Amino acid sequence: MPKFAANLSMMYTDEPFLNRFARAAGAGFHAVEFLFPYDYSPGEVTQAARAAGVQVVLFNTVPGDWTKGERGLAAQPGREKEFVDGVAKALDYAAALGCPNIHAMAGLVAAGADREAMGETYRQNLATAAAMAAKAKINVLIEPINTRDIPGFFLNRTEEAAAIIADVGAPNLKIQFDIYHRQIMQGDLARAIAEHLPLIAHMQLADNPGRNEPGTGEINYPFLFSEIDRLGFEGWIGCEYKPKGDTDAGLDWFAPFNG
Repeated sequence: MPKFAANLSMMYTDEPFLNRFARAAGAGFHAVEFLFPYDYSPGEVTQAARAAGVQVVLFNTVPGDWTKGERGLAAQPGREKEFVDGVAKALDYAAALGCPNIHAMAGLVAAGADREAMGETYRQNLATAAAMAAKAKINVLIEPINTRDIPGFFLNRTEEAAAIIADVGAPNLKIQFDIYHRQIMQGDLARAIAEHLPLIAHMQLADNPGRNEPGTGEINYPFLFSEIDRLGFEGWIGCEYKPKGDTDAGLDWFAPFNG
């Protein structure tokens, strides 16, 4: 049966962040993910997760200045030290939380940027991050993101991610497969999951259009969940969607898996 993790950056946003862990647990989730924990100490986040009895399974490394529109540092030439420092910080949190995965966002392609140089920086940074994370038995994930939600994002297609992973050659460098992003960019969801399953450490979901709950858009999630189960995927599926209304009121889709 697929395993689902509540995304605390998008769900239960009527609550302060540290209170959302208990809300997710109360709804039946056994795991959570979120964008960033860095406004709180590792101890504060760990205490919230332990008190709620949920596992933290994913969060992002430091992305640069998010408030100024930066969306990652991994593919940004000249900012290698900042990237590595951010990975070290993320690993400190992951160690405290017992979190198996961190996501290293690639960042945006600026006007006139040299994509080849960015790609080389990306591969070198990912190799460094994977080596750092391997010491703690943690995966570094890369995620293809659609060009509508984040225009200019460096990594957009599943095959590009697979090629980069092959180039780097680190066994703990994996794909974060977001069903919503893949649907917008390429579709062919079931085949893509089956083809890339050995590289996929974590999935995420939302329906399209709207990025709302499963069942609100065009994606046949009951079929897809059955396929994911049939394929034997053992990781978590993060619920990175925007509830159309109250988070709990929109969890009818989750009821068959709540046990």
